[in-house]
Amino acid sequence: MNQDIKAIQEKVEKESIFVQQLLSEIEKVIVGQKYLVERLLIGLLADGHILIEGVPGLAKTLSVKTLSDTIQTKFQRIQFTPDLLPADLIGTLVYNPQNGDFTTKKGPIFANLILADEINRAPAKVQSALLEAMQERQVTIGENTFKLDQPFLVLATQNPIEQEGTYPLPEAQVDRFMLKLSLTYPDRKEEFEIMERYTVGDAPRVDKVISPKDIVKARQVVKEIYVDEKVKQYIVDIVYATRRPDDYGIKVKDLIAYGASPRASIYLNLAGKAHAFLKGRGYVTPEDIKSIGMDVLRHRIIVSYEAEAEEITSEDIVRRVFDEIEVP
Repeated sequence: MNQDIKAIQEKVEKESIFVQQLLSEIEKVIVGQKYLVERLLIGLLADGHILIEGVPGLAKTLSVKTLSDTIQTKFQRIQFTPDLLPADLIGTLVYNPQNGDFTTKKGPIFANLILADEINRAPAKVQSALLEAMQERQVTIGENTFKLDQPFLVLATQNPIEQEGTYPLPEAQVDRFMLKLSLTYPDRKEEFEIMERYTVGDAPRVDKVISPKDIVKARQVVKEIYVDEKVKQYIVDIVYATRRPDDYGIKVKDLIAYGASPRASIYLNLAGKAHAFLKGRGYVTPEDIKSIGMDVLRHRIIVSYEAEAEEITSEDIVRRVFDEIEVP
């Protein structure tokens, strides 16, 4: 087993060289936001879609655009608005009066990196148009189904639900996002650096440093990263504790309407592997699971009316679970 881990470690060290190049390029444009940038890379490496929530002006869109600029791939930004239609997203059939045939006009979803900007400003029927693409990596237009090119990643931004003109995302769609990130304002030092960088001269540019092939190769190595049986049991315990907290002596049952789905276990495992890859390790530790646990679980736990009345959030419940589940 040690020999296997050593071989995986060598692969990780070889394939993760581009990570530092990517970070260096992104840092030319983005000040601070290390949490956001690291999570974007985890999504890229673990083949998982990401939902980014924060007030306007926190570089959500800029970070995603900058990441796409460092990759030799097709990028598409889609601005979600209340009048957007599903056909504007996935494409439609266009009638040709000369021969009476219908031809397929593909929509902007046919790209490698999709930035779904302000996704919760469009109604549910448009948001639902993303479901098939996100889960099955395919799109159906009329009677034809089209496979999407790899890598395919949806990076969606949303404004806090309390803001004007927002629609809550359907639970089925939210569950398809591997990670949900919650951004906060920069600190004083970062704020000063942002002001300095963007008030003098032209905006910085980044170079393309990796190709889609590099991403696909890195993803294969990520899947091979070793996860010990005890760590796997730890993942299952965490997820199961959100459904049956009493079994683990955690007194939050009345605060949870619905616990995390089985996708949570899958994504904790995959995101843990990607986190280990970023740290240059060929094996997953409980710390990797703790580091990405909040981002995997915060949108998968639906709190009860009682919790809302007491102003207890899903994040509070996730913290309780991690605090009380025994670490292997």
